[in-house]
Order: sequence, then C-alpha cells, then structure tokens
Amino acid sequence: MLSVNTPTSSPDLQNLSARDKAVIWHPFTQMQTAPLPIPIVRGEGSVLYDADNRAYLDMISSWWVTIHGHAHPYIAQRISEQLKTLEHVIFAGFTHQPAVELAERLLTILPENQAKIFYSDNGSTAVEVALKMAFQYWHNLGRPRKKVVALDGAYHGDTFGAMAVGGRSAFTAPFTPFLFDVTYLPAPVAGQEDATLKLARELFTDDVAAFIVEPLVQGSGGMVMYEPTVLDELFRLARANDSLIIADEVMTGFGRTGKLFASYYLSEQPDLICLSKGLTGGTMALGVTACTQAIYDAFLSDDKLKTLFHGHSFTANPLACTAALASMDLLLSEETQASIQRISERHARFANRIQGRPTVNNVRQRGTLLAFDLNAGEQTSYFNSIRDRAYNFLLERGVLMRPLGNVLYLMPPYCTTDEQLQYAYDQVEQLLDSL
Repeated sequence: MLSVNTPTSSPDLQNLSARDKAVIWHPFTQMQTAPLPIPIVRGEGSVLYDADNRAYLDMISSWWVTIHGHAHPYIAQRISEQLKTLEHVIFAGFTHQPAVELAERLLTILPENQAKIFYSDNGSTAVEVALKMAFQYWHNLGRPRKKVVALDGAYHGDTFGAMAVGGRSAFTAPFTPFLFDVTYLPAPVAGQEDATLKLARELFTDDVAAFIVEPLVQGSGGMVMYEPTVLDELFRLARANDSLIIADEVMTGFGRTGKLFASYYLSEQPDLICLSKGLTGGTMALGVTACTQAIYDAFLSDDKLKTLFHGHSFTANPLACTAALASMDLLLSEETQASIQRISERHARFANRIQGRPTVNNVRQRGTLLAFDLNAGEQTSYFNSIRDRAYNFLLERGVLMRPLGNVLYLMPPYCTTDEQLQYAYDQVEQLLDSL
C-alpha cells in the first residue's frame, strides 16, 4: 500500500499558501472560491510530497508531462552539466549541439515523411507554428487557402490560433469574436464514423488549407477515443484535395498511446506534427513542430517575404533541448518500453474489472491512458459537481487525479510501480462505491 503520512499543522505550509494567495493567479482556477493551493516541496518518481510530508501519487503525470517521474536523477544530471557550458543563445543566426542532436534524433523516431524541426516553447505555440506554416505554405505557392477543418470538441491550446481550431465552449466564449472561422467535423467515435465521413466528403474541398486533429485521443475534450481506420480515411479525404494534415501529438506523443506516437497506428501520415509535454520528460518547457520537406521548400526563396517570420526568445533553449535528449534516452530504453507495456496491460485488467458498474460509463483505453465517465445522475458537463467530489475524495486518499468534468482518467508516469497502480485502482473503486 502507498504510505501516506498523516498531515500535521505546519506554519510553513500555511504561510506559503497565504503568500501564494496574495500574489499569484493560477491557471483554470476561479480564484474567489478555490481553496488554498497545496505547496509541493519535492517529488520522487511518481510521488509528490507537500510541506507536511504528505505523499500524493501523481496519476496524471502533472498535466501529462512527467513521463519518467519527478526529479529524475539522469535528466537532472544532464541539465546540470549543460548549465555549466551554455545556458542559452539566440537561435536566429546561431545554433548549438543540443538543438542539432535533438532534431536529428527526433527525425529518426518520427514518421519517415518528416524532414525538418522548428522549435518553440510549448504545445500551444507548436500548434500556432503549424497553422502559420500551413497558411503561409499556400500563400507562398501563390494559391492562398484560408479554410481549416478540425474536430468538434478538440483542444489544441489557449493561444488565439490554438483556441480558434479547438472546439467552441465556455472556455473560449469571451474570445469567439476574435477567432478565425473553422469548420468542424464531429469526432468519429464508435457509431458516428459514417456520419463524420459523409460530412468530410463535403467539407474537404480545394480551398481547405489544413485539417488539424488530435490523433486517436481528444485529451482535454474529455479523453474522447476513436479508431485508426476512420482517421486514416479522413486523412485520405483531406489529401485527395491536397489539404495539409496537422497531427497535434502534444499529449499523445512519446509513448502515451502505447506506441511512440499515435501516428504509428496509421497508414496515412500527417504533413506536420506538434510535440511538447513529454518531450522533455516534464522537466522544462519546449515545443516542436515537425514538417515535410515539401512544406519547408515552399519557404525557400530569394524573396525575403517568403520567410517564416516566427520565433520566441527561448527558441531551442540548450537546457530544454538537453532535457529532451535525456528524456529520449530513457524513453527508448528497454526498461521504459517494458513499463509502458506493463501499465497498459494493468489498465486493461482494471478496465475489465470496473466495466458494468452502475456508476461507470464508456470505459476506454489507449496504451497507458485509461478513462471512463462517472455516472452519478448528473448531466455530463465540465462544471458538474461530481468533478469536485471525485477530485477531493481521491486527493484526501493521497491520489492526484484531475477529472475533466465527469470524466475520470489515469495517465501515470512510466516509472509507476504495480503497487502504486494498485493503490490508485483501489481508491478509484472506493470512489465508485461512494457514488
């Protein structure tokens, strides 16, 4: 069983939380009603520790990024060594070994049609870059296209371009007047494939610049899962009209779906791929947009106006690139690949175990990601009360999970032990019993 220490009164804990409340605005948080944040002072493997030394099993990899666990000594060592050599350099007109080596290594594990790597800072910016590449690709060819097709309910980030291609929701409502128009297809979930394909045949015309999709799993939209065969058909329909295909693998990349990338479940391959989150093992911020040679070539010209005018202050930061290289070493090791398989198999057994419970609907799994809907008599909504009930129930028992409305999911670091997984499963079952 996971050892969870009983919290004791701590002036440091209370002081840090109060100081935070006085000066910090947290993401996705209604600050007027939110409880004081929990100060985390250290992490080790799959466990986080607060200022009272209470342990929390991180079953969501801290927003899906910490694929190897917290404070991994190998990644820390590599970053420390790099920090003593080169911490940063402007990436316009200059380069450095970590950036070149990371690009070389990424291109060996990405689909074969990928040829160039463009660096940015996070998942949203990786999507922004892909969209700008797609629009300017057609502009540079002298055949401008302005339409984008996306999946309804998608989430691609919180910057404006990323919001525009995400599903319209309460989260984007204040900004809707400022977002460019996007045409949406319903997610091709089981039973809806034919309807999605029928509409796609109408929407994919020769004025569509790009089709953007989270391959096989729509993450923040509720862990919506669908099959590779229907996505292959959608890609073929898009490609029949020369529309560029953007795969947002920010969440699905680096082993999360059971393969290195969700695109490896497909026979058709995207033209652009967006990466972040697990890229650095959750250690530092880094984004990548990979593209084909044809897209890159469309920007080569004596005309400087065909340049891709995009960049960030910390583009290709040497420390972040070094963290990504260290994370890749770990990811490609036999030990990690075996752990991905092990977690996937244990998830499958647990999925079978809770299947059919009256408080559970739509159990679904892809690799190390397991999700299901909590059924407590409330309408499905991101804002229903079951989310807070489930979150607090599990947190009190030392398990960090962050339901998406009534969708509960497990996405643990690959270092999570069988004992830790079982503890998490047991607490989830107790939650289900309480509903």
